[in-house]
Amino acid sequence: MKTWVAYQLTKSKNIKQLFALVCETQKYSSVLQEIIDSTRLLKETKLRIHLAKVLVYDLLIGHGVKCGGAWKTMMLKHRSRLQAALARIKVKRKVSQNQDLLPSSFQHSLDDVIPRYVRVNTLKTTLEDVIDYLKRQGFSYQGTASRLEDLDRLSGKTFLCDLHLQDLLIFSSKTDFHDHFLYKAGHIILQDKASCLPAFILNPQVGSHVIDACAAPGNKTSHLAAIMKNKGKLFAFDLDAKRLSTMSTLLLRAGVTCHHLANQDFLKVDPQSSEYKEVEYILLDPSCSGSGMVCLRDEFSEPQDEERLKALATFQLRCLNHALQFPQVQRVVYSTCSIHSQENEEVVSACLQQNPAFRLVHLLPNWPERGHEPFTECLRASTAKTRTHGFFVALLERRIPQTHEENLPVITTLPSGGEEKQNTHQPGPSDEEQMNTETTNKQLTTPVSKKKKRKNRKKHKQQES
Repeated sequence: MKTWVAYQLTKSKNIKQLFALVCETQKYSSVLQEIIDSTRLLKETKLRIHLAKVLVYDLLIGHGVKCGGAWKTMMLKHRSRLQAALARIKVKRKVSQNQDLLPSSFQHSLDDVIPRYVRVNTLKTTLEDVIDYLKRQGFSYQGTASRLEDLDRLSGKTFLCDLHLQDLLIFSSKTDFHDHFLYKAGHIILQDKASCLPAFILNPQVGSHVIDACAAPGNKTSHLAAIMKNKGKLFAFDLDAKRLSTMSTLLLRAGVTCHHLANQDFLKVDPQSSEYKEVEYILLDPSCSGSGMVCLRDEFSEPQDEERLKALATFQLRCLNHALQFPQVQRVVYSTCSIHSQENEEVVSACLQQNPAFRLVHLLPNWPERGHEPFTECLRASTAKTRTHGFFVALLERRIPQTHEENLPVITTLPSGGEEKQNTHQPGPSDEEQMNTETTNKQLTTPVSKKKKRKNRKKHKQQES
């Protein structure tokens, strides 16, 4: 469903309306599946399952089928049978309202409203200028949020600055910016806070070489470019040519100029290519179940869904292992919008076992939700604990060679601001190489020293005589 949604969004002229329709459809996914199966709709209409669910939702639960042509005629032809199937399900479950048919997870999520997050695009403007512009439009700036409850109190035109990400503004969930000048001009990006974490945590240096491995639709790519200040090289890969084309338009609007787009499978990119010999940072956000998206949560209860999870995890591990093969890579961020351990901690665990040269970095000590034990260095996000969509982020960093780690001073406290101090010590020789060098030096210098002493004694006797 996630891939189908992304493709449809690239074609739609009314993205907001289509996205809302798909979100509502997915909430009732299991009920719609039961209706479609009991009426054998797919066999009689030859519709694909995702389209069938949207049309059945619109007909029975939404505001009626709004599309015209063959689809509307088809759905009206089967309306009586579909309505009867819905009625039987309600009787069977002893409910009268459509909303009572929702899975318990969705009934609970209705109370957990995610606010509207707006990332300021620092390639085109500044945080201060955006705040001033919004104030002149009647918005009321409330300062920086200090706790989660501050977000719940947002209403009307009040807004806050985020506690963790300084270029992120937070508004009431009902605030709409799709037609706003700042959005259309590329000065702001509509992006969930959790989705901003990968680029923020990778934090590539200005002028560095970076890879965004599975880049479309491009919000994380534009965020990386902003952190890099449009300097250096940002390689972005994606298999879907249409999504990559849409991404190119988005990056143009955002003012990104340091990018190099490629319609290519990341797994087929050669790490040894001279083109990527200076790549030190990689952001990997591969295809996943999308189970963390509030409106796209999947109910993984059936055997085929477990098989799908295994297949996704296998693909994700291949991508992460491939990312670590780039010879100069120092930091790799792995992220998903999944809530399942199979796609998150288990992938990271398997990768670390196969790549002992890398380690996990402990992220944002004050973040309210951590990875599952024992991977508490990682971050998780959820509607209840962070007021975001469900998300997972891990940072893998290349280990410093052992000989140099032993010689480095011990740092018992972090620098001010809680940021981890990066060590720029260059790799040195191994223990074995160092011992061999010392032994060789002793063998060479000892005889010479004795000869020198004998020569000096002879010289002194001659001078005395």
